[in-house]
Amino acid sequence: MNTTLSTVRGRTDHPPIPLHDTQPHEVRRVTLLDTVALHLGIALIKWGRRPLIQATRERRANRIEQQLARIERERQYERSLRLNLPVH
Repeated sequence: MNTTLSTVRGRTDHPPIPLHDTQPHEVRRVTLLDTVALHLGIALIKWGRRPLIQATRERRANRIEQQLARIERERQYERSLRLNLPVH
């Protein structure tokens, strides 16, 4: 490796901050407009992420049947593996 790294540590702290600040800080309160804007933004995001095609009752029923069939196939596969494995 041809790279030589410096062993001198650089300054990592920020400029010093006085412990007791003599000037009072202005506290910004959340206004009604800020709250309304936040809720409107969240509502728009939720609305934009909604599914465009609603699943019909039949599609949901088919999906459940497919999941149950998959679970049954996996269980049968596991059973056949356990029955056909050689015993040690």
